[in-house]
Amino acid sequence: MTQKAYQAYNQNHTAIQTPEKLIEMLYEGILKFASLAKRAINENNIEEKAKYINKTIDIFIELIDSLRDNGGTIVAYLSGLYQHQITLLTTANINNSTKELDTVLHVASTLLEAWKEEVYSESKEPAMA
Repeated sequence: MTQKAYQAYNQNHTAIQTPEKLIEMLYEGILKFASLAKRAINENNIEEKAKYINKTIDIFIELIDSLRDNGGTIVAYLSGLYQHQITLLTTANINNSTKELDTVLHVASTLLEAWKEEVYSESKEPAMA
């Protein structure tokens, strides 16, 4: 993962311990920035809306860049899913619409939940002797 991804999430965090934790933080960043963009739309704050949508897009781009080519079907699926979220964010920005942001928030929430389940279930598996 790159320093860009780390900054895209939040400059207040000072340390990243594992790549798994970074992915979790990126998903959390999507939730944070998409929520702030939605609030900015509701407050008719165009400048803030654009800023937070762009931050959210930056995170999705970093997630796409982090995918490994040897991942097969899941890599293709996630790449397409992330690309679609970028399209939704662009539409939300152009149309000043929260509908697309709601979809992005739902997808990111689902991804974060699934990621946590996967990472934490793997860390609890007993070691093979």
